[in-house]
Amino acid sequence: MACLMIQGTTSDAGKSVLVAGICRMLKRRGIRVAPFKPQNMALNSAVTVNGGEIGRAQAVQAQACGLQPHTDMNPILLKPSSDIGVQVIVHGKAISNMQARDYYQYKKVAMSFVLESYQRLQNDYEMVVVEGAGSSAEVNLRENDIANMGFAEAVDCPVIIVADIDRGGVFAHLLGTLQVLSKSERQRVRGFIINRFRGDLALLQPGIDWLEAATGKPVLGVIPYLKNFHLDAEDTIKIKTNDKDVRLRIVVPVLSRISNHTDFDPLQLHPNIDCQFVVPGEVVPPTDLIILPGTKNVREDLELLKQHGWDQVVLRHLRYGGKLLGICGGYQMLGETIIDPLGVEGPPGTSQGLGLLELQTELKEHKQLQRVSGFLLLHPDSQQKEPVPIAGYEIHCGISSGTDHYTPLVRLQSGRYEGVVSDDQSIIGTYIHGLFDMPDAFSVLLDWAGLSNGQKTIDLNQIREQQLDRLADCLEEHIDFSYLGFDH
Repeated sequence: MACLMIQGTTSDAGKSVLVAGICRMLKRRGIRVAPFKPQNMALNSAVTVNGGEIGRAQAVQAQACGLQPHTDMNPILLKPSSDIGVQVIVHGKAISNMQARDYYQYKKVAMSFVLESYQRLQNDYEMVVVEGAGSSAEVNLRENDIANMGFAEAVDCPVIIVADIDRGGVFAHLLGTLQVLSKSERQRVRGFIINRFRGDLALLQPGIDWLEAATGKPVLGVIPYLKNFHLDAEDTIKIKTNDKDVRLRIVVPVLSRISNHTDFDPLQLHPNIDCQFVVPGEVVPPTDLIILPGTKNVREDLELLKQHGWDQVVLRHLRYGGKLLGICGGYQMLGETIIDPLGVEGPPGTSQGLGLLELQTELKEHKQLQRVSGFLLLHPDSQQKEPVPIAGYEIHCGISSGTDHYTPLVRLQSGRYEGVVSDDQSIIGTYIHGLFDMPDAFSVLLDWAGLSNGQKTIDLNQIREQQLDRLADCLEEHIDFSYLGFDH
């Protein structure tokens, strides 16, 4: 078997996680394996080794394979800009903004790009593990499908369908999904996986027996609910509610087009930090640090914040000694103006920023995509003498001027200075995503934010590796892979 495709009955059924686990499992068996998602719709993205942009989930799956992320792993990425509009990214580069109906027709062209990437991966690796998108049962999107069965049929790929029992109705989901498929599509389904089960498996067995008899397809396994499991989310914001010894409180507004919210995973995993996502319109709780996150539509989300009084919330927060951090689009909001003369993110025009920094931002046609590394120049602790390494990535259309008025946040390896720190050190702005991923830099930033006498080090990469191995161990124990042509 040179490929295997994981499709789901719903969004967030566990496809991304299952693909990551299978990739890590195969890698540990010495198989050269690569992940692939023909089409992804997500605002969480990553910069690849060849200077493109793909879905965040595929970057994590690449890590599971021991690979650097590459644009061939996700040849079509859609970043929603409105309820009916998307930015279309092909082989890592934004090519156009399209309305949903226009993209529906464009899929005929997009399939050629999908097949190009898939063929290159097939040539370079022994196994390609493919992730579908959304649900296999979207009959309204059947024509020109490139994301699920349309792709599987085109390359003759076997399929497993996964369903999340935690949502309820798992047997109806699986049976109904199978029934809406065509005859040839049903034939390529090798079996089912039930995900996130908690309870007595013996009580589930009658349902499994019924499903297998009704469909003629085996249930390959039941994956238990993994407590305290963490991998970067494809797009869903997951609220952590674990009990903590809270010593630092952080608030992040949930913007309508919030992007790369995985920036805040280390904060949510830290045992001494309460990091809350707050929807505009909700009461903002007392906090030590407000973080304005990235967004696909910075001017639209800036207006949203103003409509809900967040401009006054931020000013009051700073008056009482709080700290403020803006990342990417949030950084642009901190300045005086945001100009979009070409209509890159919406109608052309100019928006007034929060006016907290003397910066002006102009949105450009071509997106900045790069991985960066360097040294943090922030020294809240006067005893800090050694340079602290930092690494991350930039994904933005805006170019900000006026940064020379301030102390820079980072000195990059290229010699360029990036980001700003206000004169009183109460405000930081930066285009760098992944700011908290490196332990030493994370510790310095927590010192700046006001965390004292708490655990300072979280190594997100180490956590990710541990979770990938934990996931692979779980799949080895609970999934019967002999049906798929590769056994223990």
